[in-house]
Amino acid sequence: MANKALLIDDDGATLELMKFQLDAEGFDVTVADNGQKGLEFIKEKDFDIILTDLNLPDIGGIEMVQRSKEMSPDTEIIMVTGYGSVEKAIEATKAGAFYYVEKPVEFEELLVLIEKAIERKQQTKEIRELRGKLSSPSSYQGVIGGSRSMQDIYEIIESVAESDANIFILGESGTGKEVVANAIHYKSHRSKKPFVKLNCSALPKELIESELFGHKKGAFTGATGDKDGYLARANGGSLLLDEIGEMPVSLQPKLLRVLQERIYYTVGSDKPQEVDFRLISSTNRNPFDAIADGNLREDLYYRINTIEMKIPPLRERMEDVPMLAEHFLQIYTEKYNKSCDFSERAYDQMLNYNWRGNVRELQHVIERAVLLSKNGRIIELNIPQNFSNPISLASISKSGMLSSAAAAAGSQTSAERHGGFFPPQINLDGDALFSEVGKFIVEKLPEPEDGADQKDIFDSLESGIVTAALRRTNGNKQAAANLLGLYRPRLYGMIKRHNIEEKA
Repeated sequence: MANKALLIDDDGATLELMKFQLDAEGFDVTVADNGQKGLEFIKEKDFDIILTDLNLPDIGGIEMVQRSKEMSPDTEIIMVTGYGSVEKAIEATKAGAFYYVEKPVEFEELLVLIEKAIERKQQTKEIRELRGKLSSPSSYQGVIGGSRSMQDIYEIIESVAESDANIFILGESGTGKEVVANAIHYKSHRSKKPFVKLNCSALPKELIESELFGHKKGAFTGATGDKDGYLARANGGSLLLDEIGEMPVSLQPKLLRVLQERIYYTVGSDKPQEVDFRLISSTNRNPFDAIADGNLREDLYYRINTIEMKIPPLRERMEDVPMLAEHFLQIYTEKYNKSCDFSERAYDQMLNYNWRGNVRELQHVIERAVLLSKNGRIIELNIPQNFSNPISLASISKSGMLSSAAAAAGSQTSAERHGGFFPPQINLDGDALFSEVGKFIVEKLPEPEDGADQKDIFDSLESGIVTAALRRTNGNKQAAANLLGLYRPRLYGMIKRHNIEEKA
C-alpha cells in the first residue's frame, strides 16, 4: 500500500510542487492550504507522514505539532521553515516534530528524512505490538519455550528487567538472543524509550566507532554532515551490542569509559556528551576464548556481565521443538494464506534431528514445509540429509533416564511387591488429591547430603506421570495427552526429553 502523506502550506506553488514530487515517488498525497484544514484531514485519515510549514496563517507551528500529535500520536511530522526561523523549528522538534528542514527544500534530502520518519512510525507500531504480547497472560510470548531451562530464563528476566544492570547474553547462533534482549527491554521501565541495536560483526571495523559515537561534519573523509550515533539514539532507553566480541579492541576502552562515566565524545569533537542507557550485550562465542585470543578486553568483560544469561541450544531443550514448530506453523500459514498441520512423522523428524542452526533453522524448515505442503498436511519435513545427524532414542532400560520413582509411578503392582511403596487408595478429588500425593512424595525424600548432586524431583515426577499415562492408554499419545490435559506437541516434547519409548 502507498504511504499516506499530508502537506500543509499556504503557498500554493509549494504545495503543487511537493505534491508532484511525492506523487512521482508513489505516495498517496493530501494537501491543505491552512492548519485548520490539515487538522480536519488528520481526524479523518491515518497519515504516515505530515509535512507542514512552520508559519501558517491560522495556527502557529508549535501548536500545530501539539494538536497533530494529540490526534495521531504515531504519525511523524517534518517542519518546513524559512530563513531565520530555525529557533522556532527546534522548539517544534522538542514539542514532538520528527525533524525540520529549511527552505528552499532539496527534495532528495527531504525524501531521505521522510523515509526515516515513516520507518520510525512502523517501529513504534511493532514495539507496541510486542509490548502487548509481553504483557499478556502468556508472559513471554515473544520467547517461546516451556522447558525448565527456558523457565529459568523467564525468571531471570522477571528479576532483572526493572534494574539498570548490564546484561550479557551468551548463546549459539540462532538460539534467540535478540528475542530475549527484546523481552528484557520491553519489561523494563525504559520500555517507552528507544531500543537501539548495533551488530558489531555486520559493519566494517573502521566504521563502528562513527556508528556508535556519531561524528561531526568534516571529522573524516566522507563526513558531509553531523550524525548522531547509536549512543545518542539510545539515550533514555537500551542499547544492544550484538556480537560484542567483534568490536575492535582499540574501541573497547572508549566503551568502557562510557559505562563508567556515562559520557562520550562524538568523533571530531572534544565536547563531552552525557548519556543514560541500559547496555545489553550478546555473543555466540565463549567470552574467555575471546579474551584469550585478544578479541575482548577482560576489564570490559567484567563490566558488561553484571548479569550473565546463557540461552541453551535447541538440542538441549528438545521438548520445546513441537511448541516452536506450532508457533511458526501459525505464522506462516497466516502469511501464505494456507491451512495445514503436521503429521506424526513430521513430529518424529523434528524430535530426531540435531538442530545445528537452532531456532532459526527450525523456523526456516517450517516455512519451507508450509510453502510445499499439499492437501492441508505436512507429511514430512525437508531436512538436508547430509546434515541430519539424527539423535537416536535409546530404550528406557539402557538409558537409565527414568528414576525409581518414575518407574514405580507406572506400575502399582511392582510397588505393592516392594512393601507398599504407594499410599493406600485416597478418595479425594482435584487439588486435595494432588496435595496429599505431593505430601506423601516429599515425606519419602531422603535428606540432602552436603556436597552431593541435587536431583530435580519435578523431572522425575514428569517422567513418571507421562510413562504411566502412556501405559494406561496403551501407547496412544493423543489419549495420553487428553488424560493429562496437555497439548499433544507438548506431550511429544516430554517423551523426547525423558527418552521415553513411544509404547512405554
